[in-house]
Amino acid sequence: MARVLVLTLFLACCASLAVEAQTTDGGLGEVASPSMAAVAKGMHATIRRNLAEAAANMPAEEYAFKPTPQVRSFGELVGHVASANFFFCSQAKGEKPPSTTNYESVTGKASLVKALNDSLAYCDAVYNATTDSNFSQMVKTPGPNGDRVTTRGAVLMFNTTHNNEHYGNIIVYMRLKGHVPPSTARAQQPPKR
Repeated sequence: MARVLVLTLFLACCASLAVEAQTTDGGLGEVASPSMAAVAKGMHATIRRNLAEAAANMPAEEYAFKPTPQVRSFGELVGHVASANFFFCSQAKGEKPPSTTNYESVTGKASLVKALNDSLAYCDAVYNATTDSNFSQMVKTPGPNGDRVTTRGAVLMFNTTHNNEHYGNIIVYMRLKGHVPPSTARAQQPPKR
C-alpha cells in the first residue's frame, strides 16, 4: 500500500510538472470583461506578444525549418500571419489592406520580423479603435462566392483565432528545434515579489 501511495504521489508530481511546462500566461482572467471590444483587444494583446517574441527569438538560420516537406517553413508561417493580419484588420476597418505583399514568399528573418511587427501595429490601431458601439458595425469581406457581410467584431475575433492557431504551429516548430516558446518561458519565471 505504501508503494502505491508513493508511486501515485510521484506520478502526480510528474504530471503537474508536464502541465506547468505547457502553461501560458494569457488566461481568461486577464481578458474577461462584459465588453466584447475589451475582450477582443485583450486577446489580441496576448497573441501579438507571443507572435512577436517567437519571431524575434527564433534564430535566423532556423527560419527555413520545416518539420515535414508538406508544411510551411517557420519563415513562411511568420509571413502568412503577417499577410493575414493586414488582410483581416483592414476588413474590420473597412478599407483595402495597406500592404498587398505576399509575405509568405519573403525570405530573411529581418524582413519577416519587420513585416510581422508592422502588421501587428496596424492591427493594434484597429483593435484600439474598436468599441462596444462599433463592434457590431457591419463590414464586407471578400469570399470565393463574392462579398459577404459580417461584423467588425467577428472579423477581429477570427483574426485572434487565426493568430492563436498559428502560434500553436510556431510552438511546435520551436520545440522541435529545442527552443522554449515565449509564453511558456514567461509562465515558468518565478513570481515577482
